[in-house]
Amino acid sequence: MPSRGDTAFKRQEFRFVNDVLAGIKVIEVAGWTFVPSAGAVLAEWGADVIKVEPLTGDPQRGLVTSGLVPAGAGGVNYMMEVPNRGKRSIGLNLATAGGRDLLLALVRQADVFLTSYLPQVRKKLGIDVDDLRAVNPDVIYVRGSGYGPRGPDVDTPAFDGVTYWARGGVASALTPPEAEFPVGGRPAFGDVMGGMALAGGISAALLARERNGVASVVDVSLLGLALWNLGPDVAASKLYEGVELPSFRRDEPPNPLVSYYRTGDDRQICLMMLQSDRYWPDLCRHLGLDGSIADPRYADAAARFQNRAELYRLLAETFASRTYAQWVEALATLAGPWSGMQTAAELHDDPAALANGYLPTLTATSGAAFELAANPVQFDETPASPSGAPEHGQHTEEILLDLGLGWDDIDRHKQQGDIL
Repeated sequence: MPSRGDTAFKRQEFRFVNDVLAGIKVIEVAGWTFVPSAGAVLAEWGADVIKVEPLTGDPQRGLVTSGLVPAGAGGVNYMMEVPNRGKRSIGLNLATAGGRDLLLALVRQADVFLTSYLPQVRKKLGIDVDDLRAVNPDVIYVRGSGYGPRGPDVDTPAFDGVTYWARGGVASALTPPEAEFPVGGRPAFGDVMGGMALAGGISAALLARERNGVASVVDVSLLGLALWNLGPDVAASKLYEGVELPSFRRDEPPNPLVSYYRTGDDRQICLMMLQSDRYWPDLCRHLGLDGSIADPRYADAAARFQNRAELYRLLAETFASRTYAQWVEALATLAGPWSGMQTAAELHDDPAALANGYLPTLTATSGAAFELAANPVQFDETPASPSGAPEHGQHTEEILLDLGLGWDDIDRHKQQGDIL
């Protein structure tokens, strides 16, 4: 692993924008993070994403003002920026006839309609599939939900914490049996992965429409996402139901070259050398354990398994003899897979993240500059270069003027309470 001070990995300036979806217009009627994060990905891929917000705004905007999420330095509402970078915002009252008419006018020009609203709400507002297909038969209709488009929970509200994390089995899979409380998820953990799944589905639907002329209805649910993420566990759970599988103590792993080891300054180094025979000699040389290479107790995978407790103790004592920084430097040329366990703050200085432009700098509406993780997909080795999230209704007049409305029309809609 190269040193963080290596000048070859200094932060680079990227001036290109991914534009593979240039010319694609997306209308997003969604709140919070799951579905809006899909819009953010599409915007980073070059689509024109118009975020339709109620006159009260996306409820996510209120997390900072309510005190539930502290604002970052400079007043950065990072929980708004993450799923809404690169969009334009219009404030529409979909409960009024005028507001709904304006939405339909936007949909007539759109390629994609993206929503997180529940079926009963979509029906009440007149924005369900048939309603929008009546004005634009070619629009791709995309729904992000908690539990899918069928079954008893179609109208049940959902967040990733309850749907993806708890009901989806992720918390159970990650919580040790001896733990008093379940392992908690990180903010929007399933949401942002679900946004990527939605963006992928939308891209496939755009290609299908281009090839066969048929506009799809695309669905992604947080429950389905959890099942996908736990694919091996879900398959094995029934295949081995009632069978007691072998288990190993943490200090006696079956392959000691696949484990975490604590350093002298209480950090962690992760080894993931599944092909242990291939990497054992090189690991020994890097750890200063040259005499152990040919030790019959550790000479091959079978011997290391039989003597796993003793070998784990040897490796644990060795890693405890130096600091984290010393091991990062000493293992830089190690051939096998390994890494230090980093914090989110340390990722800002990760040489691979810097070299690949994974953390572009954005300017928030407050004027503060901050770094935000780009979507992980790049085209032609070009890092994403997103703009910040819009203010509530920031582009309302601009978008309506683009629709062909005049200033008198815009003023009339404001007086009627149709727009912000």
